[in-house]
Amino acid sequence: MTRNIADIRRDYEGGHLDEAQAPDDPFVLFDEWFSLALETEGQDGNAMTLSTVDSQGRPHARVVLLKGFDEKGMVFFTNYHSHKGSELSNVPFAAITFWWPSQSRQVRIEGPVERVAHSESDEYFSSRPRGSQLGTWIATQSVVIPDRNWIEERQKRFEQAYEGQDIPRPNHWGGYRVKPEMIEFWQGQPSRLHDRLRFERRDGGDWSRFRLAP
Repeated sequence: MTRNIADIRRDYEGGHLDEAQAPDDPFVLFDEWFSLALETEGQDGNAMTLSTVDSQGRPHARVVLLKGFDEKGMVFFTNYHSHKGSELSNVPFAAITFWWPSQSRQVRIEGPVERVAHSESDEYFSSRPRGSQLGTWIATQSVVIPDRNWIEERQKRFEQAYEGQDIPRPNHWGGYRVKPEMIEFWQGQPSRLHDRLRFERRDGGDWSRFRLAP
């Protein structure tokens, strides 16, 4: 490597995040920030890093897409037999992180995870493009495969099998909901003196709000 990455830096700028002006409900603030992110980040506005822990306590992270949220939590969809699905079966807790560089904003969310209702998974599955629906049948996510040809051959096989038919949602694919116990909003500021507001609650109680040092 010829470049000194230690010299890569930027000075963050953004509007101040004042706890006196922030709503009592963090979902109200998240909705405001998320709506702006969808305008400024293009098709990446709903991208989030999902972090899980395996049965040996080792963390794993990957980028997935937020597909819905309300006061009950944040929803994403995946293969239940994937690595993340296996990890969530053993340790049903997760952390998700949003990073919106155009606004110098980050949101961190932590909490227990549950599968969404079958009807919710069915509804979202039916809204997906046909190619994406087929993809859920072609391969079990994260398993070792011999090469790209293996995927392409199975793709042809399933295209033929479901030609002229609706594609059903497989039982091994569906949604998860992260139920927030902590939501932290980070607004970048010059000189690394960032604004951080953390909301916490337990057992579905009222939210408590704190300002954290940068």
